[in-house]
Amino acid sequence: MKKKVAVIHTFLYSVEDLKKLFREKLPEVEMINIIDDSLLQEALSNKGITPGIIKRISRYAVEAEALGVDAILNQCSSVGEAADIAQKMINIPYVKIDQPMAEEAVRLGSKVAVIATAVSTIEPSSRLVESMALKAGKEVKVSRCFCEGAYEALLIENNREKHNQIVIETIKKASEENDVIVLAQGSMYHLLPLLQDIKVPVLTSLETGVEQLRGVLGL
Repeated sequence: MKKKVAVIHTFLYSVEDLKKLFREKLPEVEMINIIDDSLLQEALSNKGITPGIIKRISRYAVEAEALGVDAILNQCSSVGEAADIAQKMINIPYVKIDQPMAEEAVRLGSKVAVIATAVSTIEPSSRLVESMALKAGKEVKVSRCFCEGAYEALLIENNREKHNQIVIETIKKASEENDVIVLAQGSMYHLLPLLQDIKVPVLTSLETGVEQLRGVLGL
């Protein structure tokens, strides 16, 4: 019988990218998508998770377990800390897409720049890197780099070129003072081909986030 993974999304842009990665990296796994883009809007409005977000994420996790999935993947960095709470309510793994990236960042350097376009993401993503450093027993300085105006350019103005320009400029500046660049959101995944001249490692979450499921599922 096929293993099943539920992916909880807060962002419609990520669905097709993750479907593609599941086909490539986990062809023997059935992917079930739960999408609620109101979660991200609520996180943005409140600059972080709220009781309402925690309740909905927990409810989706419980329902996913009831569907018979073997694991859950949290797609959105903004609500990762709500996933930690939801994990206590279920008996299957609920993993974060960005945790392998945070672990790799800590392994590669002692000065890590976290690049984020959503105000709701910058703190939880930075705290995740810091918690991985603590777990590894390594002293790591995390620089929080917020790309002012990039999120609005992409989702409100529908101007991907402007979004990319803002993010790339932020990355270039951060690369001058840090050992590793962490792209906190999946929406920046497509920028990798434009970052070939960056002299330090630039990490994204989608590929390693999906790959971790092979170990989680015992494949």
